[in-house]
Amino acid sequence: MAWLRFVTLLAWGLMSLVPSAMAQDPDVLLVANADVDTHHLTRDTTRAIFAMRQRTWPDGQAARVFVLPSSHPVHARFVKERLSVYPHQLQLAWDRVVFSGTGQAPNRVRTQGEMLEQIASTSGALGYLQREYLDDRVQVISME
Repeated sequence: MAWLRFVTLLAWGLMSLVPSAMAQDPDVLLVANADVDTHHLTRDTTRAIFAMRQRTWPDGQAARVFVLPSSHPVHARFVKERLSVYPHQLQLAWDRVVFSGTGQAPNRVRTQGEMLEQIASTSGALGYLQREYLDDRVQVISME
């Protein structure tokens, strides 16, 4: 009986740690070119832009999407944690717009360094980076 009480208390203690861990800032952030006037996006809008279904920012400016290769661990983390989809689902969305002739796939970059350079130098650009790659040439876009 004492053992069961101990396990229950331990479980409650561990559960109390989960909200504080979830409240921490994400490691992979949504970033945009400094000229973008939008500073906040919903998850649905972000998902639509990355799926290439929405081609503009909410203010009408053209959105230029940059992504890392599907096999890159930062790409997988961003897509799963921030967009709440799997990388293969996003790839299917890209394939659908390309093969139907209604759009094009996002711009691919090989590294986070290249992602930073492309976002910093492309008007309306949107992508994602780990916190340590950020500098003052790009802005973080908050997302709910």
